Amino acid sequence: MQDILSMLSAIHRPRLLMRAARFGAEDYRREVHLPRLLGYGMLPRYGAALIQLMEMETALNAQRKDDDAAYSLTRHIDVLIAIVAEARVMRTAQV
Repeated sequence: MQDILSMLSAIHRPRLLMRAARFGAEDYRREVHLPRLLGYGMLPRYGAALIQLMEMETALNAQRKDDDAAYSLTRHIDVLIAIVAEARVMRTAQV
């Protein structure tokens, strides 16, 4: 768990993206939002979900930096919202 959280703290994204993600994380509901991002079926544990979300976010960030026409800002923010919210739950569970 600590490795995942330290990996998250090493991520640096534009301030506006992170502000939007933190704001959106307030309304995040795992049962509703996570299946839309990761696919429907049984929800993964928090650590596994975070790893999948981080992989998705890395690909989206690469698209953003490359000015790829397929880049979706909305999708990127949705993934960042899920990462922020899942990380909050994981940190809370540690305490």
